[in-house]
Amino acid sequence: MRRGALALLVLLTVSLLSFALLKLSGDLAIALAGEQAGAEYVAFLRKQYGLDDPLIVQYLRWLGRLLSGDLGVSFYFGTPVTAVLAEKFPITMSLGVSALLFAVVLSIPLGIVAALKPDSWIDRAVLGVALLGQAIPTFWLCFLMILLFGINLGWLPISGSTTWAHYVMPAVALGYYATPAFTRITRAGMIEALGSDYVRTARAKGLRRPVVILKHALRNALVPVVSVAAVQFGFMLGGSVVIETIFAMHGVGYLAWQAISQNDYPVVQAIVLIVASIYVVLTLAADLLNAAIDPRIRIR
Repeated sequence: MRRGALALLVLLTVSLLSFALLKLSGDLAIALAGEQAGAEYVAFLRKQYGLDDPLIVQYLRWLGRLLSGDLGVSFYFGTPVTAVLAEKFPITMSLGVSALLFAVVLSIPLGIVAALKPDSWIDRAVLGVALLGQAIPTFWLCFLMILLFGINLGWLPISGSTTWAHYVMPAVALGYYATPAFTRITRAGMIEALGSDYVRTARAKGLRRPVVILKHALRNALVPVVSVAAVQFGFMLGGSVVIETIFAMHGVGYLAWQAISQNDYPVVQAIVLIVASIYVVLTLAADLLNAAIDPRIRIR
């Protein structure tokens, strides 16, 4: 209950900060009317949207509509924000899940192999692959894959989001950046677990090596990986703007870029709140999952 109350407090703070930052970005009425609009039209828009009310009244009114599920109407699309997000959000979620799966499936085996041969050429090669993931700019990797797999070889489509093939290159580009963190954490956790007393006891019992590594050592090494996965998934959802723009995937990231460029404040506020909500929920879920993986962890 304490964790849930803290999560609600974080979301309330995010809503307050997003509302305040958008207000500080400029006069909404002038942004809607245009720089060349007359004072009477600006005053009309300010009255129509309630922008002449005190800020606390505007915030409470907006928060009340939010709690009832009303995110407002998009200034740019002219439709309810919920309808716009319902159309775009599945694309970003599919991209984020695919990227996270790619990063986990690639990095955990690499971390295990590096931990089994510490300070060897295998370990250095794995760390080199991990370092490469953070050294290569994501947009540059996207263009390389487009040139090789999309244009020269013709194996994968380079734009759109209609089939699973459209998600391969964006998921690789987005997930490869998170691979180094997963690899290093898995390696460090496995090295620590393999040197622990319970692993030595398991070996002394005559258990097979794969059982010792996968059942006893890996289970405890995965605890920090789960926490990092929750954080990385939140980053992937919030940071997919470049990927979606390059591959013309009209998800939430591309929608955020459109909303910012068109001064579509209701959409911007909704995206900030939804991504923050997902981030908070995933963090809480990671804590609960870690407690299930390692009984020594207690949620307080």
